[in-house]
Amino acid sequence: MTAVVKRRSRRPKGLTAHIVLGLAVLISVFPFVWTIVMATNTTQDIYKSPPKLTFGSHLLENIRHVLDTIDFFGSMLNTVIVASVTTVLVLFVDSLAAFAFAKFDFPGRKVLFATLVGFMMLPLQLAVLPQFILMSDIGWVGTLKALVPPALANAFGIFWLRQYVENGVPDELLDAARIDGAGFFRQYWNIVLPMIKPALSFLAIYAFVGAWNDYIWPLVVLTDPSHLTLQVTLAQLHVGHTTDYSMVMAGVLMASIPLVVVFTIFARGFIAGATEGAVQGS
Repeated sequence: MTAVVKRRSRRPKGLTAHIVLGLAVLISVFPFVWTIVMATNTTQDIYKSPPKLTFGSHLLENIRHVLDTIDFFGSMLNTVIVASVTTVLVLFVDSLAAFAFAKFDFPGRKVLFATLVGFMMLPLQLAVLPQFILMSDIGWVGTLKALVPPALANAFGIFWLRQYVENGVPDELLDAARIDGAGFFRQYWNIVLPMIKPALSFLAIYAFVGAWNDYIWPLVVLTDPSHLTLQVTLAQLHVGHTTDYSMVMAGVLMASIPLVVVFTIFARGFIAGATEGAVQGS
C-alpha cells in the first residue's frame, strides 16, 4: 500500500518535469521555426500585425534572390574549408595541451593553467588588433589561412579536455604504458584519445559552430571578395535603406542547414560528452 502511494506521489512530479522540458523544447525550436516561416513568406507578410505564423510559398523565390545577390556557394565552400581545418587542428592542439596539463608535472603548470582560465574571461575582441598585426607581418592578411591560427589554442577547449583527461584517464594505465616503453605521443594516441572520444565529439561541435559563425575576425582580416566567409557574405544582403528580410532569412536558413547536419551526425557524442563530463565534475 505504501509503495502504491509513493508511486502516485511521484507521478505529479514526473508530469511537471515533462511539461517543463516540453516548454523548453518549444522555446528552443521556435527561433528556427520562425526563421523558416519568414523565409517562406514575403517581407510584407513579416511586417503584418499580428505577424503571419504560417508557412508561405515564396521559399524558392527568396532563395533565387539570395543566389542572384551574393556568391552564396563560393562563400559556403570557404567557410566549410576554414571550419573543417580549424576543428581538426583545435582537437589536436587542445587535446595535446590538455594531456600535458592533466597528467604531467612540469614547472609553472599551475600558473600557466590559471593564466589560461583567466583568458576565458576576456572578450575575444581584445585580440583582434594584435592578431591582425601578426597576420600582416607574415603576409596572411586577405587569405583564408589567417582565420585558422587564432582559434587553435582554444582556452575553453583545453580547460574542458583537461578536466576530462584528469578524471577519465587512470594514472595506472599511463604508468603501465610507460613501463612498456610508450612515450608521450604513444600514450596520447593509443590511450588518451580513445578514452576521451565523447569529450572530443563535444569539442568538435563547439569548434565547428564557432568557426562557422565567426563574423568579426573574417570581416577584419579578409580583403579579397572571393575569399569571404558565409557570415560576412550574408551581411551584404543588408543593402540600401530597405532590407528584404524574407531574402535575408532564406539566406540564414540555407546557412544553418550544414550546422544542423553536423550536429545531427555528432549528436550522440555531443550529448554523451556533456552529460559524462558533468557527472565526472560533480
